[in-house]
Amino acid sequence: MKRIPATVVTGFLGAGKTTLLRRIAERADGRRIAFVINEFGALGMDREILLGCGDDACAPGDVVELANGCICCTVADDFLPTLEALLARVPALDHIVIETSGLALPKPLVQAFNWPSVKARATVDGVVTLVDGPALSSGRFADDEEALTAQRAADPALDHDNPLEEVFTDQLACADLVLLTKTDALDASARAALESELGGKLRKGAKLVAASHGDVPLSVLLGLDARAEDDLATRPSHADAEGEHDHDDFDSFVVEPGTIADPAAFERRLVATIERHDVLRAKGFLDVPGKPMRLAVQAVGPRVERYFDRAWTAGEERASRLVVIGKKGIDQGAIRAALA
Repeated sequence: MKRIPATVVTGFLGAGKTTLLRRIAERADGRRIAFVINEFGALGMDREILLGCGDDACAPGDVVELANGCICCTVADDFLPTLEALLARVPALDHIVIETSGLALPKPLVQAFNWPSVKARATVDGVVTLVDGPALSSGRFADDEEALTAQRAADPALDHDNPLEEVFTDQLACADLVLLTKTDALDASARAALESELGGKLRKGAKLVAASHGDVPLSVLLGLDARAEDDLATRPSHADAEGEHDHDDFDSFVVEPGTIADPAAFERRLVATIERHDVLRAKGFLDVPGKPMRLAVQAVGPRVERYFDRAWTAGEERASRLVVIGKKGIDQGAIRAALA
C-alpha cells in the first residue's frame, strides 16, 4: 500500500506559515491535499484565512482545525485521531500538510507517524521550518549569544532560558527544509549573514531556501521523501531530556474593535499599540462599512499586512475580530481600549 506523504510546516508566529499554505492550495493543480491547522488563540483565524483563498483545494472539508491546545502537547487526544480520519478518506488523499502553532515542537508530531495505526499508511515527507528573516536579523528569536545579549538589553523581561530560544533551536534541528522568509525586506549583506548563520545550524542534508510571500515551487516543498519518522536520532530536541515544554509564558485573547471606516487609520493605531505593549502577533478580520468583502489583517511586530480576502457570505455576521498574542501579563484592557 502506498503511504500518503505528509509535510509538517513549523515556525514562529508571523514567519509566513499561513501564506505558504495558501500558495500550496492555490498551486495544488488537481492534487487532493488536506490541511491540518493548529491555532494558538481563541479564534480560528488561520483556517478562515486559508478558506478565503477561493480554491477547490482548500474547501471546508479539506481544512481541519485543531484548537484544543498546542498540537505537540495533544498528540494522542487530537492529532492522531485527526490523522487516522484523514488516512481513511476515500478516495485517498495525495498529500497532507500540517501547520503547527508557533510554539509547537515538531519532533513529537514526527514521532506520531510511528504509531501502529499510522505507520503503514503515512510517512513524513518532510519538515519545513520557516524563519522570519527581518526578525532574526534584528536579534529576535535568535539563539546566538550576541543576539541574546542585545535582546536582553532591549527587553529586561526576557529570560535567557525563555522557551522561544529552545523552540527555535528544536524547529531548526528537526527541519529537512528551512525557508528564510521575507527576504524582500533584507538588504544583500543582511541576507548573506543570515544564510551563513542558519546554514551552520542545520542538520546534515537539510537545505536552506530564501523565500518571499510564500513564493516557493511545490516541487521544492513537496516530494522530499525524507521519511523523517525513521530518522529521529538525527533530530535532537530539548524535550528529549525534559519530557515536556511550557507555554504559560504567553497570553492570547480576542479584541472586537467594531466597524472600521478608515483601515489606514486603524493600521496606524494598531502599530502604535503593538509597539507600546510589545504585542508579538495580531491577526483577524475587519468589517469595513460599504465594502462587500472582509478585510484580513496580519501583524507581526510593527509589520502589518491587510487585504480583502473574500466576500461576506449570506447570513454571516459582519464583525471585526482580532486575535492578539503577547507575553504573560500583557495589558489586555489597555490594548482593547486602544483599538476600540
